[in-house]
Amino acid sequence: MRQEMDIALHALSGRSAHTVYGGHERTLQQTMIALRAGSRLHEHDNPGEATVYVLQGRVALTAGDETGHGLAGDLIVVPNARHELEAIEDSVVLLTIAKHR
Repeated sequence: MRQEMDIALHALSGRSAHTVYGGHERTLQQTMIALRAGSRLHEHDNPGEATVYVLQGRVALTAGDETGHGLAGDLIVVPNARHELEAIEDSVVLLTIAKHR
């Protein structure tokens, strides 16, 4: 977590990601994502069933007109719709995806 956050704090994009398990050839994929406060993963489609587990910080997940907030320890179910994730403060999340095949 610390390493990914350090990368995100110094990256122009304000974010960093590392695949913890799986990959493009697997159905299940887990990725640790660090986001500097104010940075975001811009709107994108949901490739399958997904959750965001907030490890550190505070985030907002927006899908359409709906926004859900998460603090460290919260598990957010990602809606099956276009969505974006924004860091309200420096944050690290674990994104888990079970991709549709």
